Amino acid sequence: MSQSQSVGVLFICMGNICRSPTAHAVFRKLVEQAGLVNKIRIDSAGTHAYHIGNPPDPRSMETAASRNIAMADLRARKVAFSDFYEFDYLLVMDDHNYQLVIELGPREEHHRVSYLLDFAPEVGRKDVPDPYYGGPQGFEQVFDMVETACANLLSTIRQKQGW
Repeated sequence: MSQSQSVGVLFICMGNICRSPTAHAVFRKLVEQAGLVNKIRIDSAGTHAYHIGNPPDPRSMETAASRNIAMADLRARKVAFSDFYEFDYLLVMDDHNYQLVIELGPREEHHRVSYLLDFAPEVGRKDVPDPYYGGPQGFEQVFDMVETACANLLSTIRQKQGW
């Protein structure tokens, strides 16, 4: 990554309808607020093809809306081999996603893969829990974790890039 290039950030969970689009939308808003839209490319993907083309889970969108974050425009896709060359950061939500992404990608590009919560040690855990089968409090918890990690991620990128 040089200062003249854009930085690519890809958020990855299982189905790309709850956790990764939440991170995508939260990070996008932070990037917009920082005036870095032309410097940071953001996307999200899933390790499974369950929901390709679908919008985020309605509960994720409702939680986002309550925090003035838009995400209805996002659509699920499956992570691809080419993502290892198009994104500088491939940020997974849990151990299972990490293993699947590592298996998919070329060994020389594994350094691009990390856990989103690596950027939020204050959260005190490595995995962002999947709220899909739970109630509304799970979506709120995911948003809180993701907001902390995304703010720290943006700070890290800005520092590395000298922005």
